[in-house]
Amino acid sequence: MLSERRLQVLRAIVQDYVGTEEPVGSKALTERHNLGVSPATVRNDMAALEDEGFIAQPHTSAGRIPTDKGYRLFVDKLAGVKPMTPPERRAIQNFLDGAVDLDDVVARTVRLLAQLTRQVAVVQYPSLTRSTVRHVELLSLAPARVMLVLITDTGRVEQRMIDCPAPFGETALADLRARLNSRVAGRRFSDVPRLVEDLAEAFDLEDRGTVSTVLSTLLETLVEENEERLMIGGTANLTRFGHDFPLTIRPVLEALEEQVVLLKLLGEAGDSGMTVRIGHENAYEGLNSTSVVSVGYGSGGEAVAKLGVVGPTRMDYPGTMGAVRAVARYVGQILAES
Repeated sequence: MLSERRLQVLRAIVQDYVGTEEPVGSKALTERHNLGVSPATVRNDMAALEDEGFIAQPHTSAGRIPTDKGYRLFVDKLAGVKPMTPPERRAIQNFLDGAVDLDDVVARTVRLLAQLTRQVAVVQYPSLTRSTVRHVELLSLAPARVMLVLITDTGRVEQRMIDCPAPFGETALADLRARLNSRVAGRRFSDVPRLVEDLAEAFDLEDRGTVSTVLSTLLETLVEENEERLMIGGTANLTRFGHDFPLTIRPVLEALEEQVVLLKLLGEAGDSGMTVRIGHENAYEGLNSTSVVSVGYGSGGEAVAKLGVVGPTRMDYPGTMGAVRAVARYVGQILAES
């Protein structure tokens, strides 16, 4: 375990390097921070931190920079989450409150996160499998053609066209709509198959084929395999950090184009806690020079998706964590009220 004083030296090194982009020397540390010890003691502490792999000397400069291990200790032990100021919180609320639908909420969230953190923002759409049915609408388009509209508690809307095996009248359609919603509205997606399994039997024999077709389409929508969607924004922000990427920014940009990679980076949607992955903790090699800060968001205290930012390891962790957490909280409120 590091002594409290060496932890303070590490914190000072991280703060100065993030703020100045320059390797940090012992003289600068003693001048800028009230460490209460001599420059010689600070030099000894820095030597010990380097021996243990928390800081490194990037080249022949006298200064040191944090390593992935140093940033990890900083985040775990030394960095509080920086709270947003009242004006910042009002700005977040005002910006997100103007959203008109789920797509607009996600688009605004991406723009807002990218602006607040000056990093790349990634927002996952609410997962269908973690959602609750709000309403199922059935609309007649032709005697044997119906549109099914599934609306979730998170505001997500899925539409499907259904070609029925036989003409289906408005009265029968209204009856099906009413019976269907009485069974599934407000229920978890995972419960729906059990709730509708005998519904077709409540209809006349000539209508059961169409009812079964509608129910099959509904169930297919609920278990859709490729439903995970993401929106990404602020990629141009990476160009401000060219020197933070050892060789080239290209591997980072290529990784950001891979949706599967980003979903794995954000983590499991059901985990609502804050996650910070630093440098080589990211399994994808192209992102070994980046850090990912993510958190779950949702309504009713349960996470239905993740959002977060990707940036260089030389990141303002307290500020970024605070912004990500605050935005997630407001998005969750909007979903709860929608």
